[in-house]
Amino acid sequence: MEKPFIFVTNDDGVGARGLNALIEAVRPLGRIMVVAPEDSQSGMSHAITMNSPLFLRKVREEEGLEVYACSGTPVDCVKMAFDSLMSEMPALVLSGINHGSNSAVSVIYSGTMGAAIEGSFYNVPSIGLSLLNHREDADFRAAVVYSLKVIEKVMNEEIELPMCLNVNIPDLPVGEIRGIRVCRQNKGYWREEFERRVDPRGRDYYWLKGIFQNQEENATDTDECALENGFVSIVPIQIDLTDYRQLDLMERWKW
Repeated sequence: MEKPFIFVTNDDGVGARGLNALIEAVRPLGRIMVVAPEDSQSGMSHAITMNSPLFLRKVREEEGLEVYACSGTPVDCVKMAFDSLMSEMPALVLSGINHGSNSAVSVIYSGTMGAAIEGSFYNVPSIGLSLLNHREDADFRAAVVYSLKVIEKVMNEEIELPMCLNVNIPDLPVGEIRGIRVCRQNKGYWREEFERRVDPRGRDYYWLKGIFQNQEENATDTDECALENGFVSIVPIQIDLTDYRQLDLMERWKW
C-alpha cells in the first residue's frame, strides 16, 4: 500500500532546526510535502497576505519529499499548499516543531497554531508541536520522540473531525519527561513591556518584552500545570470563539 501523504509547515522559517527535525522524524511514516515561510513568521497568528504578491521557491526534492519556501505567513503556506500545490488531500497536517512554548493564551498569537488551525479547516487532522526552548540551537531529540507518539496515536486511533491539537513539550531530556497529559488551556494573559532604547542616530525605538500572568496557579488540569511538572501537554482546540456563558445571559436581556 502507498504510504500516507503528510503536510508539514511551521512559523520559524524553512531553515529552522525544529522544522527539519520534524521532517526527518516523519519521513518514514509517509510521503511528505513541506511549505514553510522563507523567514521567521513567529507571532503572526492567523494572518494572511493580501496587499503584496506571494513567492514560492522549491528548496529540496527527493523521493517522498518536497520542500518549498513561501514568502508569506504560516497560514499563507497552508493555503498555498492546499489550493495550488497538492494533487491529493493529506492524511495529516503538522506544524512545528516550534522554538518556544505555545501553551495557554499564546495559542492566540502563535503562527505555528495559526497554521495548524488552518489545516483543520480542510477537515484534515492537524497538530501544532512546540518545544519549550526558544534557542536556535535547541535540542529537539525529546521533542521528536514525543511528537511521534502523538502523531502515531492520531494516525492509528479513532478520531472525530475537525481535529486540531496544541502539543507542548518540556525542555527536558527524554528520560526526564514524565509522560503525556490531555488537558485544558490555562487561563492567563501576557502583559507587555516596551523597553525604550535610542539608536546611533538618536532616534527612539522600542523592544517588546512580556510577562505571562497566570490566573490559575493552583489549577491541576491545565497545560501550564502539566508542563511545570514535566509532562507533555495536549490541548484539543477549536475555532468557535463564542462565549456561551455570556450568550445565555444576554438572551435574557430585554431589547
